[in-house]
Amino acid sequence: MNTIRLAGISGSLRQASSNTSILRTLQASLPSGVEMTLLPLDGIPLYNQDLDGPGLPDSVREFKAAIDSSHGVVMCSPEYNFGMPGVLKNAIDWASRPAFASPLKGKPVLVMTSSPAFTGGVRAQAQLREALGGTLSRVISRPQVVIAGVNGKIEDGRLTDPASLTFALEAIDDLIAEIGLLRTARALSTQRAEA
Repeated sequence: MNTIRLAGISGSLRQASSNTSILRTLQASLPSGVEMTLLPLDGIPLYNQDLDGPGLPDSVREFKAAIDSSHGVVMCSPEYNFGMPGVLKNAIDWASRPAFASPLKGKPVLVMTSSPAFTGGVRAQAQLREALGGTLSRVISRPQVVIAGVNGKIEDGRLTDPASLTFALEAIDDLIAEIGLLRTARALSTQRAEA
């Protein structure tokens, strides 16, 4: 089987971000044949439809190309004021263009959230799922990955809580399974077209 390429997107720009630490831990724990590249959001400007065309900023073009070339996306986000961070919503807005033909259309996306609070970012997760539904992404349907009390579960830039890591890796397995189903469906469609 060809390598499965995942794009990891953290909803936090902070250098010592818990969400980025979670993604890095997952990146180092993936099964054989799966790799994940983290996509930074630092250089992506605020969405402006005037730039959404031939003048597309290079950082946006590279971001969209990385999503397009991936087989699936893993988003891990904090919760700010009962919702998703603006930087992540902004990135989704850029990646959702052009409408109905964007790199996110039909792309399997796994959503995770974390928070120092006991709720683990569930409200941000709900907003993310709704926004991604609008992009026609294939949001993985499974028990939500919410990591509560995250400040006590990160050490030296790694997620060290065994239960949280196991649950997150099980979610990655579900994402990989969805990618496999899509590959099989495309192969069958190609066979029918050639028959």
